[in-house]
Amino acid sequence: MQPQLSKGKEELHTTPLLEVNQLQKYFPIQSPFGRTKGYVKAVENIEFNLYQKKTLGIVGESGCGKSTTGRTMLRLTEPTNGTAMYKGKDIFKLKGKELKSIRREMQMVFQDPHSSLNPKKRIGAIIEEPMEIHRIGSKSERMDRAMDLLKKTGIREDQYFRFPHEFSGGQRQRIGIARALAVNPSIIVLDEPVSALDVSIQSQVINLLEEIQDEFNLAYLFISHDLSVVRHIADEIGVMYLGNMVEITTTDELFTNTLHPYTKALLSAIPIPDRSIKKERIIIKGDIPSPISPPSGCVFHTRCPYAIEECQSVKPELKEKNTGHQVACHLYH
Repeated sequence: MQPQLSKGKEELHTTPLLEVNQLQKYFPIQSPFGRTKGYVKAVENIEFNLYQKKTLGIVGESGCGKSTTGRTMLRLTEPTNGTAMYKGKDIFKLKGKELKSIRREMQMVFQDPHSSLNPKKRIGAIIEEPMEIHRIGSKSERMDRAMDLLKKTGIREDQYFRFPHEFSGGQRQRIGIARALAVNPSIIVLDEPVSALDVSIQSQVINLLEEIQDEFNLAYLFISHDLSVVRHIADEIGVMYLGNMVEITTTDELFTNTLHPYTKALLSAIPIPDRSIKKERIIIKGDIPSPISPPSGCVFHTRCPYAIEECQSVKPELKEKNTGHQVACHLYH
């Protein structure tokens, strides 16, 4: 896989912090008698790299496999196939103590800040729990670190003994971020971290994520359906459709030189505040095909206005069209 580039200001390190290759996740469909009668093909052979202090955004419609990709990468869901190389080790092959050790390096912030926090525990105990699991520090040291993380994420120290229900949605998400930082990880998967928040709170949380990324040298996998949000935080963007990565490049390149027809349609749907600016709205016709039985050839050809005969039978590979710009489309290869 080709090394990926940053927004254009500087090149990323040639050695990725995490390299994911041919990631595949199928969910079996069970008959009433316990037999497997098919599979939901949630993620289909996708590849990407994560670099230190950089953010890769993954976007696409609901059900395209974005969240499954993040969860499978962390082995919250077991992969069907593929590799995820982190510091020379394949995460998908680790077991026992090795897997527990590597999980300290990778954390996750979930979409719903309410259901992701234990309602029976005080927020101080919630933040300390990962440190207890990985046996980090003494009880007093864990408490001091938890209070420090609360302060860094914008929660007052005197709220340490409160329960999650006593906080707003934005505050709960800040607590979730503090919990993810507790074990000092290298990678954080952010699964729609601002989608449940008000617009004004979204910008505050995004700014917080950027601040702590610089301070803690973090790599982010930022999953979202909102391209305008991803544009603000991501160095690179990967576009997924029906479990497949159809385009991946730097953020600036994606917005100035869009290639894949699906990506063009997504960008055309972003609202513009200035009504005097006219832009073409690309409407994708038809329904999303079932991931149980995806179309042959290009998975987007049934809805693509530019589909050619080859699209119906031959699946396009994700190839480099321009430097650092990969696209899976027969129109360019």
